Amino acid sequence: MPKKILITGNEAIVEGALAAGCKFYAGYPITPQNELIAYMSEKLPEAGGVFIQAESELAAINMVFGASATGFRAMTSSSSPGISLKQEGISYIAGAELPAVIVNIMRGGPGLGNISPAQSDYFQATKGGGHGDYHSIVLAPASIQECFDLMLVAFDLADEYRTPAIILGDGLLGQMMEPLIFDPQAPNPKPYSKPWALTGCKDRKPNIVRSLYLGLGALEEVNLRMQSRYKKIIEDQQRQEAFHLDDCDYVLVAYGSMSRIVKAAMLKLRKEGLKIGLIRPITLWPFPSKIITQAAKKAKAFLAVEMSLGQMLEDVKLAVEGRAAVHFLGRAGGEMPSEEEIIKKIEIISKK
Repeated sequence: MPKKILITGNEAIVEGALAAGCKFYAGYPITPQNELIAYMSEKLPEAGGVFIQAESELAAINMVFGASATGFRAMTSSSSPGISLKQEGISYIAGAELPAVIVNIMRGGPGLGNISPAQSDYFQATKGGGHGDYHSIVLAPASIQECFDLMLVAFDLADEYRTPAIILGDGLLGQMMEPLIFDPQAPNPKPYSKPWALTGCKDRKPNIVRSLYLGLGALEEVNLRMQSRYKKIIEDQQRQEAFHLDDCDYVLVAYGSMSRIVKAAMLKLRKEGLKIGLIRPITLWPFPSKIITQAAKKAKAFLAVEMSLGQMLEDVKLAVEGRAAVHFLGRAGGEMPSEEEIIKKIEIISKK
């Protein structure tokens, strides 16, 4: 029987992980995701999983590597500086072609920055982050319900494509409370076959999980195999939510909690008679370029709105392909563009 509870985004992520069949978590405390690790420490052992508060972020991500290598659904979480410390381990996980889920509840940066919400880790998440030619699937929830729902998607996609999947939230989404509807009795998703896992080799040939390839041409072969997989992800897994694209002259693009403010501005502008649409990327990698390219055939201009100084902006420009002007509105250091700033910016653009 589905139930409805009032819960924070951090806690909803835990409930989503449990519903997805997560059996291992390792992490290290950092604001503003501490509620996640605290809630996980209580809930995961109750569900028959293993929770470890590691001695560091580096230890945590390497524990996730080990758990994933044995076939278990494994995850970690942190906030911006902590995710930076995990980048080497994420690259190792990608290079070993292992599934894992990493949650980043972003805060202001660079450096230690502050604990206010931000979106300035976009480049880090979508362009690899660590060393080497690799990608992580990146999903951006915009509500507490999506914090839950996208965790199930993240684990499934990580297993399907044997690659890290990142949930990219922010401090506002992690801390705020909204109703969540879910069925605690629902069965876990069907597990994916993992013949590569390290489960003991009494009745089969030994498996080797590694990212080190020293033979001539061996590493390039692995990279080409991974790139083939990435091409399929780009083709099949672009996800977005769109509003009023059929009749719009101007298109707003925003993700995560920022998109909620942008949507409110769009609705006000439409009441004033301006033909405004909105595209909310749900996958940041693969970026939903198809729908933006299509919208650019009719729209006069785009406005990318971010809690950063212009990172998603670059992907919007690439998707528009020069067919329309692309404008930008952003704030940094934990500040958020307001509804009034968005409306004013669009009004200025519309008069050009």
